[in-house]
Amino acid sequence: MSLNLYVGNLPYKTNSDDLKDAFSEYGEVIRAAVIMDRETGRSRGYGFVEMETGGKEAIEAMDGFDMDGRSLKVNEARPRQPRAH
Repeated sequence: MSLNLYVGNLPYKTNSDDLKDAFSEYGEVIRAAVIMDRETGRSRGYGFVEMETGGKEAIEAMDGFDMDGRSLKVNEARPRQPRAH
């Protein structure tokens, strides 16, 4: 079963490929995405990584990891809550 990870406090120049490369060291990455602001096209400073294998190891290794001077926040992503209208 795959594990979906939340990655916060990303350096703003980090792209989805950088994220995939960083996490592929710990297991098989299915997909990685840095969330972009629709208005500005800039990174919002967080993203998600879906891992087929090695998810728990990646959390342990990457939570608090210094990436370009920023301490990453990595944990298991919570399922998306429906938005209230």
